[in-house]
Amino acid sequence: MLAILFDALLLAMDSLAFLIMGWLSLDTKISDQQHEVASVLAYLLVKVIMFFLVLVIRKQFARKSMEKMLDTEWLRFLFFPIFTITAISAMLSVFEYVQTIEQANLLAVIAFGMVGMNIIVFYLINDIVEREMKIHENKVFQIQARDQLEMYKSISENFDNQKRKTHEYKNQISCIESLLDKKQYSKLEEYVKKINGSLNNEPDTINTNNVIVNAILNTKYQEADAKGIVFVFRVNDLSELKIKDEDVVTILSNLLNNAIEACETCEGKKVIKFKFVKEDDMTIIAVKNTFNYDVKYENGEIKSTKTTNVDEHGVGIKNVLKSIEKYGGSYVIEDKNKEFFFSIIIPA
Repeated sequence: MLAILFDALLLAMDSLAFLIMGWLSLDTKISDQQHEVASVLAYLLVKVIMFFLVLVIRKQFARKSMEKMLDTEWLRFLFFPIFTITAISAMLSVFEYVQTIEQANLLAVIAFGMVGMNIIVFYLINDIVEREMKIHENKVFQIQARDQLEMYKSISENFDNQKRKTHEYKNQISCIESLLDKKQYSKLEEYVKKINGSLNNEPDTINTNNVIVNAILNTKYQEADAKGIVFVFRVNDLSELKIKDEDVVTILSNLLNNAIEACETCEGKKVIKFKFVKEDDMTIIAVKNTFNYDVKYENGEIKSTKTTNVDEHGVGIKNVLKSIEKYGGSYVIEDKNKEFFFSIIIPA
């Protein structure tokens, strides 16, 4: 199909060249050299026009490779083919009749030179775009690796804490048995109340029956609590969660990091409302947090919710959106009355 479309474009350009030659109304009495120069200029003109059309089509349909180029940068790049089209058209209209072969050769060299410059500039721009894409992919990988490292570190710490607690519980059971054997019930009652109070203060307050989700939520809950942020959450049994661990890390880490950093800048209330539930045939993840600055948008899409390290945070949001698309999910982003809302629905 693409080959047919390209052949159609070539046919259209050849037809355009024929029309240009007819428009020039070349006199058969003009020398062969004069006729050849006009033909060459007309040929180069339609090829530059085709080059321009291919660039425009590529910009529209190959957004992945061109997404790093801003619209202003793209327009500056298009200046070269547009200038070449204008210059060759002027040569055709002004220098339709040349008197010497030197003039004809000069016009041909200038025309071919401008076409060659367009090709060189195109490859230079393409190399720059590919380099930017590699830098972008490396940045994405680094952010994902950092998030996963933080998650695994949290799981490791929780595991170490659990081993320490198990050892303590064994000692506590031994102490309770000793007090029972000695029938020191008053001291036993006092001791049981003491260890019961310590159990109520355990940091792992969130349990969803999913190790990865638990590790992230408990870590972020403790971080928010230490910064004076009210963390309100609603979760249910996520043991049958179909989302891969790495995508869970990407979504939760980025959304909760954004929410915590946004709340830190608030002078008034600092509140994060979080929801992660499986209901019917869908998984719902929603985060609402207070903030006191402007949300940044670009081309109708959210770019960042931060004022510092904008590039990194913008990449983080794109990673979240990419994970949502992977599972055929949808999302809603709103900011109203100094509250930022990010809601995700993924088919279960």
